[in-house]
Amino acid sequence: MATIIPVASFDCVVFGATGDLTTRKLLPALYYRYKDGQIPGTSRIIGASRSEMSVEAFRERARDALKRFVPARDLDEDKLAAFLDHLDYVAVDGAGDDGWEDLAAKLAERPDQVRPYYLATSPDLYGSICRNLSAHGLIGEKSRVVLEKPIGKDLKSARAINDAVGEVFPEEQIFRIDHYLGKETVQNLLALRFANTIFERLWTADVIDHVQITVGETVGVEGRAGYYDTSGALRDMVQNHLLQLLCLMAMESPLTLDANSVRDEKLKVLRALKPITPHDVQAVTVRGQYAAGAVDGKPVQGYRADLGGETESRTETFVALKLEVQSWRWAGVPFYIRTGKRLPQKLSEIVVQFRASPFSIFPAESFGREPNRLVIRLQPEEGIKLEVMTKDPGPGGMRLRPTNLDISFEETFKQRYPDAYERLLMDVVRGNATLFMRRDEVEVAWAWADSLLKAWADRPEPPRAYPAGSWGPTAAIALIERDGRTWHEEMH
Repeated sequence: MATIIPVASFDCVVFGATGDLTTRKLLPALYYRYKDGQIPGTSRIIGASRSEMSVEAFRERARDALKRFVPARDLDEDKLAAFLDHLDYVAVDGAGDDGWEDLAAKLAERPDQVRPYYLATSPDLYGSICRNLSAHGLIGEKSRVVLEKPIGKDLKSARAINDAVGEVFPEEQIFRIDHYLGKETVQNLLALRFANTIFERLWTADVIDHVQITVGETVGVEGRAGYYDTSGALRDMVQNHLLQLLCLMAMESPLTLDANSVRDEKLKVLRALKPITPHDVQAVTVRGQYAAGAVDGKPVQGYRADLGGETESRTETFVALKLEVQSWRWAGVPFYIRTGKRLPQKLSEIVVQFRASPFSIFPAESFGREPNRLVIRLQPEEGIKLEVMTKDPGPGGMRLRPTNLDISFEETFKQRYPDAYERLLMDVVRGNATLFMRRDEVEVAWAWADSLLKAWADRPEPPRAYPAGSWGPTAAIALIERDGRTWHEEMH
């Protein structure tokens, strides 16, 4: 059983306390950390939103949320009741003046607490909330502010948000959250690479043929159609989640695990990422949009119908890219990335395909000469799998077949692992920013994404249709297969 180290006592103020993110993710994450004894009994979680509501009503909402989003086997009624006692509520207008004095009075009751401010709101409110916190004297040495994505929709808007927040919070107190970086397997990338010389010495263009990163979702736009149609898959997933995963795969060893050392190395990868120009955009990118089809055996409608009608939309719900990191380590090694909605399964994985041996002592008929492959699964089941060639047991000559060395974290360590939000929330309280994005990371990633968006705009072609329940447009298959490679697709 892992050792649970309690964090310092804190008052966490969650702006957007009645929203979907708080209901589905933040309250369950805080409940689990309280249940495991990591949150001290002197801590408070203070909900803040425009809705007029009593503390009792907020606690009842929280109880309903936990009953809905936490499995029944994990709900301990005594722990649940005790957790709800730590919840408080204040009606606050993030964009206006109402309620701030009430919040200030509540926080003044415990002036020495660590104070994380979690902005689970529209990014449009980030600046006004931070200015109000400053105007009412609510920012001190123990304050932190957590920003949810999206941080802007392009470089210009990202800089405006960063400027507004940076006016009142120093950079070391700003935590830009990407929940993918809180996943157990993602953090294990650092251990896999830099604590195991067997892999780090193989992590070069001489040994690795290519890398694939896939993040698939079975859902459509659900209740986010308004946001999604102005965003699309590149802004929603590639610019943040997938580029961060690419950085962890391609970065050099940091000097230490200090937050800035790690982020300095990720920044170098982003700066080494080759821009995609209008000249090569057709050869290395594919945009798609899901049409009607079937997912999990059930019929689903297309993207345009999900928008509420058959209106024309050029928003992509699928992106596949062939990327290059222009560095000594990665010269000539393509990174194929893809993400989309209404794909056959919910899946996040990284595949490292090693090069085939230049010569084999085994007869060709003994096996298909499968090169070794390392598969790092982020979901649905976190783990690491190394595919190696072994002899097929029994007489009859030397017949080889691929065999998996498979590590499932939950099965191996026989315990439930905290999810990403649980881990990241506790890191905020500790002031550990290693798994959060720094301002320059966000802006360099947006500068790269802007160049691709411009390249697409210069060639105004609609996204290619793909049936829901498939792995995207056929052009995405051609993107990788014309290089003599193929996507790794293993149903889980």
